Amino acid sequence: MRPEGDGTVLDVVIPVYNEERDLGPCVRRLHAYLGRTFPYGFRITIADNASTDRTPEVAARLDDAFDEVTAVRLEQKGRGRALRQVWSMSGAPVLAYMDVDLSTDLNALLPLVAPLISGHSDLAIGSRLAGGARVVRGPKREFISRTYNLILRGSLAARFSDAQCGFKAIRGDVAARLLPLVEDTGWFFDTELLVLAERAGLRIHEVPVDWIDDPDSTVHLVRTATDDLKGVWRVGRALATGALPLDRLARPFGDDPRDRALAGVPGGLARQLVGFCVVGALSTLCYLGLYSLARLGMGPQPANAVALLLSAFANTAANRRLTFGVRGRDRAVRHQAQGLAVFAIGLALTSGSLAALDAASGRPGHATELAVLIVANLAATVLRFLLFRAWVFPERERGRRRAAGGTAAGGTASSVSGPDALDRAASGPAPGAGDVSFPGTAAPGFPPGRAASAPQGPTPNDISRSTR
Repeated sequence: MRPEGDGTVLDVVIPVYNEERDLGPCVRRLHAYLGRTFPYGFRITIADNASTDRTPEVAARLDDAFDEVTAVRLEQKGRGRALRQVWSMSGAPVLAYMDVDLSTDLNALLPLVAPLISGHSDLAIGSRLAGGARVVRGPKREFISRTYNLILRGSLAARFSDAQCGFKAIRGDVAARLLPLVEDTGWFFDTELLVLAERAGLRIHEVPVDWIDDPDSTVHLVRTATDDLKGVWRVGRALATGALPLDRLARPFGDDPRDRALAGVPGGLARQLVGFCVVGALSTLCYLGLYSLARLGMGPQPANAVALLLSAFANTAANRRLTFGVRGRDRAVRHQAQGLAVFAIGLALTSGSLAALDAASGRPGHATELAVLIVANLAATVLRFLLFRAWVFPERERGRRRAAGGTAAGGTASSVSGPDALDRAASGPAPGAGDVSFPGTAAPGFPPGRAASAPQGPTPNDISRSTR
């Protein structure tokens, strides 16, 4: 891993708001621990979230007392805002943060950052809910934490076990790509960051922690829970509508083994077949239900046409998103138009089958009609998959979309916030990872194009550094 210009490999951020009592002991204890156990250069950054007590004075004294401590003052509250701005300014290859109360035992810090330094993982989180964690806290907080975890799993299909533990780390180049997409500036920042990273296919490492609840915590549980639920709704809606450009973020660094071509094996064929079969089975059930409803008021041919038309729109949209991995609204109308052409072929097959059945038996029963339609739909499904793969969503188009997602060596990234940040260009690489390892471990180098430039830091009006 290439360290920052001053030799800093790890930048640990401590967001604080009115923590004049705990800040000094926390920073001194963390500084002593890192100086004793961490084998590379480090920095501790105090991010003061517009404190109104003596926290800025305490932070300034710590800044003067230790070369490795930097105090940063923000004029607006919000843990997410503090992390975004300080991480965006930092040039360290590995960025971390922890709560000022040090509820998490510091012995988990090296296991947290080691996979990021080696290049194995993209993010790392401490977990109070993972197997092996040792947690001391009251039943109310335990219930809230586990309930929130269940909500995330049920609504956002999250697979990480603990979104809100104040003990996380991220690679600097990964942060440069993820942070422009994260909107929240408060407590939901962590959850949104992890959900986006997981949906983009990034690797999240979990460390079971020893954690003791701080009875004097200033977190407002009801307000925080309400804000979190609002955030879950916002992110879930954005994911459902394709508003987030995750296809441009997925595997942006070009070192994923799933991107390696195998001779004689079409790219992604097995996964596409599975996805297409699942979507096809659900579409068939939907089609049969619609057909049965339509037959209550019309003949077999009109009922078949209506049911097939309605299910075709849903089938094309589902295959576009789930089977062939096309997100966003780009070319969505064109894809639906092509899907209608494929629908016309299916309509011809199923209508022809019904006409042949009617000619052969006169007045067939409803069960016979359904059986014939199932066989005809199976034939149409095989043809539909081949047309989808070769014509509607061809490999060359998917390749162009993947190429637009991340920049290779010599490519560019943006310092502009928002989804358009991934479409712009950047001037050069930021410190990457892969050139340093912990003693006794391998130190694999990152493939070309691994590093990405960090977003532009906040303006002088937003933030000011304390002077020594």
